Amino acid sequence: MITVEEAESIILGQATDYGAEIVPFELALGRVLAENIKADRDLPPFDRVVMDGVALNFSAIENGLSTFRVKAIQAAGDEPIEIDDHAECIEIMTGAMLPGSADTVVRYEDLEMRAGLATLTTNAIRRGQNVHYKGKDKKQDDLVAQTGELVTPAIIGLVASVGESELRVKKLPRVVVLSSGNELVDVDQAPGPFQIRKSNNYTIEAVLKNHGLQADLFHLPDEESSISERLAFCLENYDVLLLSGGISMGKFDFIPKALNILQVRQLVHKVQQRPGKPFWFGRHDNGQLVFAFPGNPVATFMCLHRYFLPWLEASVGAKPKPPKKAVLDRRVSFQPALKYFMQVKLFYNEFCQLMASPVEGNGSGDFANLADTDAFMELPLERNEFKRGEVFPIWEF
Repeated sequence: MITVEEAESIILGQATDYGAEIVPFELALGRVLAENIKADRDLPPFDRVVMDGVALNFSAIENGLSTFRVKAIQAAGDEPIEIDDHAECIEIMTGAMLPGSADTVVRYEDLEMRAGLATLTTNAIRRGQNVHYKGKDKKQDDLVAQTGELVTPAIIGLVASVGESELRVKKLPRVVVLSSGNELVDVDQAPGPFQIRKSNNYTIEAVLKNHGLQADLFHLPDEESSISERLAFCLENYDVLLLSGGISMGKFDFIPKALNILQVRQLVHKVQQRPGKPFWFGRHDNGQLVFAFPGNPVATFMCLHRYFLPWLEASVGAKPKPPKKAVLDRRVSFQPALKYFMQVKLFYNEFCQLMASPVEGNGSGDFANLADTDAFMELPLERNEFKRGEVFPIWEF
């Protein structure tokens, strides 16, 4: 067996650049940018009014004026209306361009509007208030988003504002999810007394969707010839195979043998961890990768988050994020010489510290317990006692 750190190093060493593609910006959410995005003009592109009210010249207030004649009304998108003397003002709406003859906006809440006149009702007026000045956020040709950034809703809005209708993003690998075992039946079928419904493949599929990946799903029966045939097809048509089950020491665990025959070289098999000790990882001579997770649901879920998702982020060039950590809220003991990925519920205490509360389950087959937890806490294998108040990495899901 190898350590979690050794397995992680081997897997990240197989990170693969699948190139880039251009997609409509509305479809880029959750993808990773493969280009720098620059402002096509200053942001904001003009001195922008940020409150409904009146625009005036502050020097008039300095000279003792407190009542102004309303010359006109200017809406957002209208050509600016200039004032002819300091005793005038323009009623102006949020988003409008500030006229060059004005420098201050007084909101309606600080005015009395009557008979075409605007009278100040407060002395707390500052020159330049309620104006978002041209170029205050970004200057033309400034970077607004960079290669390696995840496209978030905020980025979508930003690239739209600078006229980028298409974005170059990192290509995602073609992924297939393979379940295995004759004991599994489809979701809409009634299982026999010794059968269960498929669930791991749908769990994996859901996690992948959260990361922008659309995967195909196939099932492998416990038949050696059929397994070899379907694995060969998948290796020809996909970049990454994610398997659940069939990799342990059972009489019907034919997958490792089939992968070996198909020239998939084993790089990882058995890791000093719980759950997921039988985890398997390999590479085909042509570059396709195989992540074979243990069949127990919790083990599959943990290995997916601990190994596949970091590999995916490295492959698409996402900016690396430091591991998140939490404070253990009570003492825990774990005897086997394995790194323990403990299921925890997260919460913030009164000091705004992120706390992790262990949630006891019934082993790696207890997938119902996952619905009551938020993360795996990674506890080091060199110890078997973990004290309240200690800080350890967490893998949120």
